[in-house]
Amino acid sequence: MPTPMPPPMADDARAALEPRAVVPPSAAARPKESPADRKVRTLNLCAVIVPFLGLMVAVWFSWGTMLDWVQVWIFTGMAVATAAGITIGYHRLATHRSFEAVAPVRYLFLALGSMAVQGPIFEWAGNHRRHHQHSDEAGDPHSPNVDASGTWRKGLKSTLAGLWHAHIGWLFQGHSKGLGRYIKDLQADPVMVAVNRQFQLWVLAGLLLPALLGGLITWSLTGALLGLLWGGLVRVFLVHHVTWSVNSVCHLWGTSPFRSQDHSRNNAIVGVLAMGEGWHNNHHAFPTSARHGLRWWELDTSYLIIRTLSILGLVRAIRLPTRAQLAAKKRTRAAAGDVNAPALTDATVR
Repeated sequence: MPTPMPPPMADDARAALEPRAVVPPSAAARPKESPADRKVRTLNLCAVIVPFLGLMVAVWFSWGTMLDWVQVWIFTGMAVATAAGITIGYHRLATHRSFEAVAPVRYLFLALGSMAVQGPIFEWAGNHRRHHQHSDEAGDPHSPNVDASGTWRKGLKSTLAGLWHAHIGWLFQGHSKGLGRYIKDLQADPVMVAVNRQFQLWVLAGLLLPALLGGLITWSLTGALLGLLWGGLVRVFLVHHVTWSVNSVCHLWGTSPFRSQDHSRNNAIVGVLAMGEGWHNNHHAFPTSARHGLRWWELDTSYLIIRTLSILGLVRAIRLPTRAQLAAKKRTRAAAGDVNAPALTDATVR
């Protein structure tokens, strides 16, 4: 049975929700770009451009031909599996510790998350915990509402600049410094240490596996190439942009039924595409909840998978907000669209 979710400042979530105090220096005060910064910029640029080029090549190969159902199923299977690796493995299991899982399940979902090519688990979790600590204020690595100097300001141009930064621009800011303080608990888990160390191997596996499937099913080199393109590069492109939409779209457009001290929004389209991650205001109000779709009509595919695994005895200690916690943070109708309405503190929720 699911267990009630502890208050937002429970000990096991403290690393993700520390008091907002440490603010990095402004862009003007940052030191000269280091070799590590240049390396990260280059790797991230390749991770963004290569899948896009793969999409262009895949469309060119497929132009004027019948739909290839083999490639459709390979693409769909790889997209769902690696997206689940991010939403369930990287996000809800590792970053927020919203449930516990046996070691093989932890390893599987973290490996699948690595195949999504969004960075090693320690870096991903550290950045995400920093995002929660400084959500929509200076220090947030990917807020569309504030930059290092404090704000993107108002107007279409500033909104587009913030959208670009939150969606993809933040990836080119260089090496993320000071993440070690956010991931000490993760570094104590041998499974996470192993998957973090094997990141490059799992990225390669995520590209070779669909190529192998395409080649074996069609028994042709063309099938292998199309498998690499659709199940590999195009799939990475799609999962990237759906995940990044949670950072960008879900902090700009949607509804905010709960008080969360930031601009996080529930966006139904992203909610469905991102396997439940788009119910982002729900998540920011209750970060350690394994379920993000908190109302019956908010489809949360990731939570359905977690519940299924719990029935099989592979997952336990699923954390959910209690009815009292939901009621305490629920906005009134008058304030439901006002993200600047006063927010309840953790002490009030307790």
